[in-house]
Amino acid sequence: MGTPHLQIRPGNPDFLDLPWADPVEEWDSERLVDMPTGIHRHPVVFVAYDEGVYAIKELPRPRATSEFSVLRSLEERTGLAATPAGLVSRNWLEPGVEQGGAVITRYVEHSFPYRHLVSGPGFGRRRGQMLDAIAGLLVDLHLAGCFWGDCSLSNVLYRYDAGAIEAIMIDAETSELHPGLSDGQRLQDLEIMKENLAGEMADIAAEHESDLDAADLGLGDGVEERYDLLWRELNEDLVISANERYRIRQRIARLNELGFSVDDVDLAPVGKDDRVRMRVRVGGRTFHSQRLRELTGIEASENQSRHILSDLNYFIAKSGSKSSTGKTVAVMSWITTCFEPLIGQISEVWEGDPIQGFCDLLQFRLSAATGRGADVPNDEAFRLWSEAGFPGFPVR
Repeated sequence: MGTPHLQIRPGNPDFLDLPWADPVEEWDSERLVDMPTGIHRHPVVFVAYDEGVYAIKELPRPRATSEFSVLRSLEERTGLAATPAGLVSRNWLEPGVEQGGAVITRYVEHSFPYRHLVSGPGFGRRRGQMLDAIAGLLVDLHLAGCFWGDCSLSNVLYRYDAGAIEAIMIDAETSELHPGLSDGQRLQDLEIMKENLAGEMADIAAEHESDLDAADLGLGDGVEERYDLLWRELNEDLVISANERYRIRQRIARLNELGFSVDDVDLAPVGKDDRVRMRVRVGGRTFHSQRLRELTGIEASENQSRHILSDLNYFIAKSGSKSSTGKTVAVMSWITTCFEPLIGQISEVWEGDPIQGFCDLLQFRLSAATGRGADVPNDEAFRLWSEAGFPGFPVR
């Protein structure tokens, strides 16, 4: 008793210095830190190491084993789930007791729970962003073959993603992975989501001493509407004739614009004429983030990457570089003369995600240049942005 079985993934601490003989809620360790968090059905604590901050969730051993397995598999299929670091088994306890196991995940940097966005009995001006964030997360998980089984506001962490909000699943206790989901499984997941969100919005209204009529009970219906629109666009078949091959490029470009990579394009003949049916296999919503990483090594979320790539491409265009070598040199010049200096300045005055701060500055610089009718130098843009109180993207 006292030393559990630990399954730790490479690149993480061994966690052996934690008081595993006791339930996590009774821990007295210098490793413990307070982090923004939502409501949990199981005990959750946060610990800090040189490698980063980690969340430890205590739950029965079979459920811990299942959740760890699902999160490991999702890591290869989507970037919108918590990253598993370890699995803990207290083998001296019965498997079904609450303290029988634990899942260790990396804390999602620069994230916050949904209550950070609450305004009165609902989400106010952020409502549309929340609809897009949750719908996009569900689409991404369903494309990965993941039946969530418990989508709720509390089982997600959020972070700013340029002018949008990104949602990350942090609770996979009830999740199942399949090669693909049937329409019935997807609809069941959506029904669970709508029921959970209605309950949470009723709770928010009650906490604000508002009548139930003021609660945003239709939030889940709004998520479902946006989910359906996105799912149809990603999965619709396109029938084209031989002289319409340009529509293949258009279709791929549109999916990339939405942020989704295209893994395969299947072209099958239709009948006896020259028409073909185009069907695409869509990957995760990582098109721009992968492109930015390949070009620069910069890690950013999808919408952040879209804005940063736009600035990089404008820099390359102004440099006049045409050859592959010239563009490579221009990329390095942008990193050393634009990105790194601005990130350094932002980090000195910005408490949050410096990448988000960089995107906010790009948006401010664009607005200033539009008003002036001419480019605004980076140093001047930073000074004006600072004087204005570091404004972010307008909420639409």
